[in-house]
Amino acid sequence: MQMDQLQELQGAPVLDSSGDQIGKVEEIYYDTEDGRPEWIGLGTGFFGTKRVLVPAQSVQLQGEAVQVPYEKDHVKGAPDIDGDAIPYETESELYTYYGLGGRGGGEMPSGEGNQSVTRHEEELAVGKQEVETGRAQLRKWVETEPVAMDVELRQETARVTREPVDEPVSDAAIGEEAVDVTLRGERPVVQKQTVAKERVGLETDVDTDRMTVEDEVRKERVEVEGDVDAA
Repeated sequence: MQMDQLQELQGAPVLDSSGDQIGKVEEIYYDTEDGRPEWIGLGTGFFGTKRVLVPAQSVQLQGEAVQVPYEKDHVKGAPDIDGDAIPYETESELYTYYGLGGRGGGEMPSGEGNQSVTRHEEELAVGKQEVETGRAQLRKWVETEPVAMDVELRQETARVTREPVDEPVSDAAIGEEAVDVTLRGERPVVQKQTVAKERVGLETDVDTDRMTVEDEVRKERVEVEGDVDAA
């Protein structure tokens, strides 16, 4: 967490490792040499006038609050201070209490005692997001095309037949007479009906592809200068 972020956290709730509130940020203690935030002072109702400190390097921002990786009872049992500066002995006790390797610098030169730095690295995390990559549409329309079909039609016709007759008849048989014959025929009749011929649909298939994602990650390196023994 950056220094300007810590300065804006005055009065923010402080949560323990389980998410329970310990208290609120009241004070920030800085290193006397390089000005780095070292400790955060908490104020709580049930702690009364006791000043409780947690390491600033362990603080993580959680929305409008900050969280430390310690249980509430553990923070409550931290060594007490009664001034605006942290004595060297008290700071050493605090580093030992929180398992930070031990360091003192409140009122003694910060070169005294054991010192350490924390090396950080960035790791690449790749996720997946579903996005629209295209569209498919199924559309039907109507078109007209000519159709020709052959059909056989029957048609009646009149034909004159003659048959010789040789027999005597009475005078009454002679006169006018007419015979009507109805001729019948077939005519084409066209009807149309709608018939389902085919069902066309759209289905989606899933193809799996492999893509290599490239980026850059930062890594902190630590080098030691001066008269030290190689580890």
